[in-house]
Amino acid sequence: MTASRPGRRVVLLDLDGTLTASHPGIIACVRKTFEELGHPVPDEAELRRFIGPSIGESLRRNHVPEDEIEEGIRIYRHYYSDVPAFDDPNQPGGKVPGRLVNTVFPGIPDQLRMLRADGCFLAVATCKPEYQALPVCDHFGLTDLVDGVYGASKDSSRLDKEDVIAWAFSHIGFNSDDGDRALMVGDRWTDAEGAAKMGLDCLGCGWGYADEGELLDHGCYRIIDRVDLLSGAVEEYFEGRG
Repeated sequence: MTASRPGRRVVLLDLDGTLTASHPGIIACVRKTFEELGHPVPDEAELRRFIGPSIGESLRRNHVPEDEIEEGIRIYRHYYSDVPAFDDPNQPGGKVPGRLVNTVFPGIPDQLRMLRADGCFLAVATCKPEYQALPVCDHFGLTDLVDGVYGASKDSSRLDKEDVIAWAFSHIGFNSDDGDRALMVGDRWTDAEGAAKMGLDCLGCGWGYADEGELLDHGCYRIIDRVDLLSGAVEEYFEGRG
């Protein structure tokens, strides 16, 4: 008879605004998208709201006609993934696609190492398409610090955070009946609502891109404002509420 494995503490980590400061690259690509579609570029506050939700959802929120959404997504992905059109913040003088106009928040690698040392199973769960998220995590050294990277599908059939969480769970064999427990960690309403739809709590990251009051309004059980509080907050959750 095979012995059952011990239940796991699964930490689902959003990427943009939680692990990485990705706004310069995302905003640059959004600007290119609106310019090429021939629409006015949104103001700075609205541009920052593109970080988190899917690009299609954000284009619709900014009144891009439905018959232009697919083209808008294509333009955005072209600049984000393929074209070295932007200055590299990590290598002055170089040019990179939008996905690499990006930095890891200071302290994040140490926090991931601490969570792993505490026995947590770490999985990136992002609404960014998986084919984009994987090279970002590779480039910035995050892949080796987590146990898996899961994202949206390129064809938009897997789009929302709850879909990505379900995708991650199916790949890691998550089973609450075996004692597995999970916590979502993220910086936007999409993380909180996606977690709730999957029956999970969400730890809000106040260093990310949420508007004031957004994380509480959407049900985060707790918000932390500093990266160095992350591992301790996760440990407290599993010890006290998990």
